[in-house]
Parts: sequence; structure tokens; C-alpha cells
Amino acid sequence: MNPILAILKEHNVSDTQIKDLFQTLTENPMAAMATIGQLGIPPEKLQQLMGLVMQNPALIKEAVVELGLDFSKVEAAKAQLQK
Repeated sequence: MNPILAILKEHNVSDTQIKDLFQTLTENPMAAMATIGQLGIPPEKLQQLMGLVMQNPALIKEAVVELGLDFSKVEAAKAQLQK
């Protein structure tokens, strides 16, 4: 299992919440950050999660693919943020 998904599940984030989070990520990465803050994950685990993503950004793609979402939307949202 993807380590991002494992951390979320470890903190009792439901499959529906995980899918919603990644759906939000594909549409609006900034909104996804706010959503992550509302999941009740302890700050030290959030820091670990962010560290994982920063060290290996491909984990996001793996998680999106594992959830059956369209990664091209993540790329499009990222391009919009860079404008």
C-alpha cells in the first residue's frame, strides 16, 4: 500500500474521505491542504506525511492511480498554480 494512504488509514481516515481528499487534490491542490487539516491527524504525523511527499513526489501519483483517479488532472492543477 502507498505510504500516504497507509498513514491516512492509520489515523482512521475512511476510504470515502481519502478518495474525496485526492479528488480535491486533482481539482484544487490548495483546497486539498485545507481538507488535510480537517482530518484530525496529529501534527507530527502530518509533518511525516509532508516529508514523504517532499522526498518522493511520485507517491502522490501512485496514490492517485491506486485510488483510480485521473493523474492528468493533478498535473493540470499544478500547471495552473505555477502561472
